[in-house]
Amino acid sequence: MTTTDAYVAVCKLAELEEDTPRRVEVDGTPVSVVSTGGDVYAIYDICSHANVSLSEGEVEDCQIECWLHGSRFDLRTGRPSGLPATRPVPVYPVKIVGDDVLVSVTQES
Repeated sequence: MTTTDAYVAVCKLAELEEDTPRRVEVDGTPVSVVSTGGDVYAIYDICSHANVSLSEGEVEDCQIECWLHGSRFDLRTGRPSGLPATRPVPVYPVKIVGDDVLVSVTQES
């Protein structure tokens, strides 16, 4: 991984499949990177309800679903949109530089 300021290169843009979460680790933080609707988002990869990986869930309408209990989180805000989760998860700023996807976990979006 390459570092630019507080941003870390996590993958190539071409490696992201539309609506398919990709789990990466940024400075020890698990992050799910998602390309959807022409944008790229980075969200904390652990569900706030059940402590499982969100990157194993499905993406639809700019939301990622926890595979275990079905909670959905907005990729833009981290807010849950359905029970059983009631607490949001952090979202992180993303930069595209050339073909590199960079994420910063030192600041939340």
